[in-house]
Amino acid sequence: MAREQGRKVVASNRRARHDYTILDTYEAGLALTGTEVKALRAGRASLADAFAQESGGQLYLHGLHIPEYAMGTWTNHEPRRVRKLLLHRGEIDRLTGKLRESGLTLVPLSLYFSNGWAKVELGLARGKRAYDKRQDLAKRDAEREIQRAVGRRAKGIPG
Repeated sequence: MAREQGRKVVASNRRARHDYTILDTYEAGLALTGTEVKALRAGRASLADAFAQESGGQLYLHGLHIPEYAMGTWTNHEPRRVRKLLLHRGEIDRLTGKLRESGLTLVPLSLYFSNGWAKVELGLARGKRAYDKRQDLAKRDAEREIQRAVGRRAKGIPG
């Protein structure tokens, strides 16, 4: 069977971009079991409460929910088990150094298959304050209203 090409998104964490300011993004592989991969290929996963943390010189993903595979038997996996992130040693060292800074965390932004391999996009993030969130919403609303006005003007509809 030929390996699939391209990028197929399984789950994305839209809430992370709302709650955090993303400073940098990284791509990491995931150490998964067979039934986890099958459940992901079925398009079932949730990144809602997930975060990455350093432990023993490695990075691990906590809180990622991959439901049990429906056709699995006694070999099924734990839905919320801790999963190891696969990164180069230099990347791990660089990330752990940045994570030791105050206020920074590693948040998964999306989970996808890239050329058949399960990958997670991680964002090095700093938490937003409530007023930052309000400013972002106000800016987005203003841009949306500008685009509507431009569209009305292009169609010849008065303001």
